[in-house]
Parts: sequence; structure tokens; C-alpha cells
Amino acid sequence: AIRPNVIGRKNWLFSVSEAGAKANAICLSIAETAKANGVDFYRYLVKLLKDLPNLDIHRNPDVINLYLPWSKMIRKECSI
Repeated sequence: AIRPNVIGRKNWLFSVSEAGAKANAICLSIAETAKANGVDFYRYLVKLLKDLPNLDIHRNPDVINLYLPWSKMIRKECSI
């Protein structure tokens, strides 16, 4: 279970910038949270990339809560 983190740690040493390392940490955190909630990460990512550009998040920021890995909608549509 720890092997991916050990291999990743060696790769993360060569992050070009702090911003790149932070972006990588955010992406990995989302992926692991999705897995922990029984969500297929690939299907989840596809759904996010299809739906989020069409949402008016600036006017209604609460809509983002519907797209978190533990929401009922996401677990229903993207479960493993």
C-alpha cells in the first residue's frame, strides 16, 4: 500500500517549482479521496472536466459541493 508513495517521493524531489509540487499534491489528494469514497477516479475526472466548465461557480459557489467525492450524486454516478 505504501509503495506508490515511496516511488512518488523519489519523483517529487525533482519538481521544478513549488507551485508544481503544490498542484501535484492537490491532484493526488483528490485522487486518494475519491478512492477512499469508493469513486472510480477516471470516471470522476471525466465528469469534472465535462461538467465544471459549464457551471456558474462564481455566482453560486455552493454548487461545487455537489461535485466533491463524498457527495451522493458523485458516488451514484462514478462508483466503482
